[in-house]
Amino acid sequence: MNITSKALLFASCLSGAVLLQGCGATRIKASSTTNPPPSEAFSAFGRIDVKPVVFGPDVKADRDGLNKIEANLQKDLSASLLEWNVRPANGRTLIIQPVIEQMSFKRGAQRVLLGPLAGSSGVLLRLKITDGKGRLVANPEFFQRANAMSAGFTLGVHDNMMLTHVASLASRYVINNYSRAEGGATGADAKAIAP
Repeated sequence: MNITSKALLFASCLSGAVLLQGCGATRIKASSTTNPPPSEAFSAFGRIDVKPVVFGPDVKADRDGLNKIEANLQKDLSASLLEWNVRPANGRTLIIQPVIEQMSFKRGAQRVLLGPLAGSSGVLLRLKITDGKGRLVANPEFFQRANAMSAGFTLGVHDNMMLTHVASLASRYVINNYSRAEGGATGADAKAIAP
């Protein structure tokens, strides 16, 4: 093999290694695959108040991502909340505060231009669920990710679906724990659990 071929092979390998750095998995991790049940079923409360989604203190604000999660939570929960909140008040209020604790959302031009090289997307959403006196009823977390390769080759569809799925997991937890306290899935698999 001549020197030119060796140099070309070396340059190709080096370029490939550099390009694959962006294809790594997200650093966002969940703490478990399942959420424990709340301290009591949500039907014990006469009113249920779902607050707007907010960012946690150390999260880089991405309004587009937050707005997609907010819209999906409202869509998934609005009918149930209307039904639940027409019951006679019993003096007890359940307050649900959705908090985005971690988010890396690759979208738009970044995903279209760089594809898988933009890296994976991920989101960790927590519902801080308290009673009207501030006592913690439940603190479930919900995790989703969009793999760099699949998100890249679908031009960002997987990135957007990640946000829809995390909102759906959170909504299902609220709905499924209304009649009976049973917990629910976080959306994480074994690879997505923090060591």
